[in-house]
Amino acid sequence: MNSAWKDAMNRFITAAALLALGTTAALAQSPEGDPAKGANVFKKCMACHAVGEGAKNKVGPELNGIVGRKMGAVEGFNYSDTLKEHNAKGDVWTAEVLDAYLTNPRSYMPGVKMVFAGLPKESDRVNLIAYLSGFNEDGTKK
Repeated sequence: MNSAWKDAMNRFITAAALLALGTTAALAQSPEGDPAKGANVFKKCMACHAVGEGAKNKVGPELNGIVGRKMGAVEGFNYSDTLKEHNAKGDVWTAEVLDAYLTNPRSYMPGVKMVFAGLPKESDRVNLIAYLSGFNEDGTKK
């Protein structure tokens, strides 16, 4: 491989890493999405999940207080072995983890039961996370 090719590849890899770090850093601080737009995105999730006061488990667990919640921790829901393992390790649903998971759930976390293909648009994921961040564990709005 010639020197110019190596330099170009190194610049590309550095730029990609900085872009990824910038996205992760923005999510780490707080989801800066639009909760109203996230409520609209959540319509894609409603067949399997509920959020808000009185939310119950459906095909998937209710999502109240999910941002910052330990994985696999909703009472009464029968999680996949994968999520049970994450629960045992104390893993938490952060905004960054939710962003990666919602991009392609089965690819990010092989073995989960969720059959949803994912949300390829970053704006949809950020808006959805902002919407979900607005609910306490009891379903009341923050």
